[in-house]
Amino acid sequence: MADATTFSAVKRDRAGKGAARAVRREGLVPCVVYGENKDPLSISIDPRVIMKGLEAGHFFNTIYTIDVEGSNERALPRDVQFHPVSDAPLHVDFLRVGRKTRISVNIPVTFLNEEASPGLDQGGQLSVIRHEVELSCQADAIPSEVEADLTGLEIGDTVRISSIPLPEGVTPVITDRDFVIANIIQPKIAEAAETEDEAEEGEAEAEGEAEAATEE
Repeated sequence: MADATTFSAVKRDRAGKGAARAVRREGLVPCVVYGENKDPLSISIDPRVIMKGLEAGHFFNTIYTIDVEGSNERALPRDVQFHPVSDAPLHVDFLRVGRKTRISVNIPVTFLNEEASPGLDQGGQLSVIRHEVELSCQADAIPSEVEADLTGLEIGDTVRISSIPLPEGVTPVITDRDFVIANIIQPKIAEAAETEDEAEEGEAEAEGEAEAATEE
């Protein structure tokens, strides 16, 4: 589970575009905390908090404890708006979560034991279809990652969600099919060689036709 992180925020008395622009001029990021059948709470936070979370790679599956002038809000980031040129964060939406709140989050997939895959050992390549999977879980039980074991996989084998062990109480959001996570595919080098051979054959045929036309 991703560790809870605490940071401080300042309550904003006004909402709207004008108020948000004023917050940005102060070097802060306007945010809103919503959910749990409570009124939305407008706050502003230090952009370094957002950037640190984004760079760590677990921003959207980390529960933050936000200290708003002595009152704590437990919340999960749900959306970040960025400046189109500078990529600086412009606004963040946080979802309040209780200890029994069930949420959907995107969790990264880690691939294990590549050296134990005969298909990869023979020159096959791992083609990743989904680097993340959307899972449903309780807010206090968010896995930091899920693991796909490649042991014994041959060229042509497929890793599906059913082959990935999930923690108790964690389920895929997609339930109508056993969707694909990755494949072990034929080496691209061989495919490239075949393509090159075909191109050479095509060139040889073209040259032969040209010579025949000249002789005629």
